[in-house]
Amino acid sequence: MAKNIDLSYGFSTRSVHVGNSIDKETGAIRRPITMANSYALPYDPSGVNWSEAGTKLYTRNGGANQEYLQEKLAALSETEDAVVLATGVAALHSIFFTFLKSGDHVVVSNITYIAVYRLLNEYLPEKYNITSTLVDSSDLGAVREAIRPNTKLIHIETPGNPTLSISNIRAIAQLAHEHGALLSVDNTFASPYNQRPTKLGADLVVESLTKYINGHGDAMGGAVLGSLERIDRIRKEAMINVGGAISPFNAWLIMRGAITLKLRMKQHNNNALLIAGFLESHPKVRFVSFPGLPSHPQHEVAKAQMSNGYGGVMAFGLKGDTETHNRFVSYLNVITSAVSLGHDESLIVFLGPNDERQYLYPEVFREGFLRFSVGLEDAEDLIEDLRQALDKI
Repeated sequence: MAKNIDLSYGFSTRSVHVGNSIDKETGAIRRPITMANSYALPYDPSGVNWSEAGTKLYTRNGGANQEYLQEKLAALSETEDAVVLATGVAALHSIFFTFLKSGDHVVVSNITYIAVYRLLNEYLPEKYNITSTLVDSSDLGAVREAIRPNTKLIHIETPGNPTLSISNIRAIAQLAHEHGALLSVDNTFASPYNQRPTKLGADLVVESLTKYINGHGDAMGGAVLGSLERIDRIRKEAMINVGGAISPFNAWLIMRGAITLKLRMKQHNNNALLIAGFLESHPKVRFVSFPGLPSHPQHEVAKAQMSNGYGGVMAFGLKGDTETHNRFVSYLNVITSAVSLGHDESLIVFLGPNDERQYLYPEVFREGFLRFSVGLEDAEDLIEDLRQALDKI
């Protein structure tokens, strides 16, 4: 039987119970993995629309484990509906594919995930005549000036990857709606525990489920959250007819990971704040960018819209060249040099001065810097690991 869990329950209770139920066949109190690509048809299937969602026909149209996960994510994000896709990039692409057409214009954060930069700055203009303007979305005036009569979408990422810039969601949502545009927000660095953009006026929210929501570095997925009407469009156009469906096993893994989201985010938040303070006070560190620090230029905006903490990702630069940064990383013992973020283990990556997007970053970043995803280890051990590596350079 389904559980009657709604938004009146707390975040942890929703994390544990929404989407789960007692299995009718076995009596198990945990939803099983349904590794099927097809489902039984009705007696007369002649009236079936093979491209419809909502009826289990074929896993590309939506599978059982996907549905359970969508229910949980919508409850955690406090939105009407969610659609889960194979990756975070599939989720981002689904918004652009569904809501844009030839001749439309997009205003997009200049600090954003590389795939967004590639899609909106190269592929969509070249292939479909969808133009975009990159702006510093932490500057409301710059966003306002970039809007055109044919602007249909403003897409921002806050905190922004990889510099941790912060954009004012409420103010940008108001701007977008005044001009008849939608606002989509990539919320991956914050997670639904720290920030719920639709409560601040956003129309669509993207989460890379690969990161904090899964939390264990072992499954890929992406989600878009919003109103029933808009999510139904994405489900039909970009999931079923483009084919970005998530696998049942990945949906099950992410469902399991999401149960502990609040507990993990508290540790990420606390660890990152302590470590950012340590790094900022170290004489060999050139700068630290973390929204939880008063020195961050958009700290007050972050404080107003991030309800429980500032996440576990920061950027920092050392006093030294590329070789200095690389030697520093090589001396780390607990922290792993790898891409991605939001894992249980701490991950660090050096972004050198030859990055093609360096011209978009604030001046302090252009000599090269480190993006650091703080994990769930003991903060004291992480600080000691950083300290001993800094001592060696």
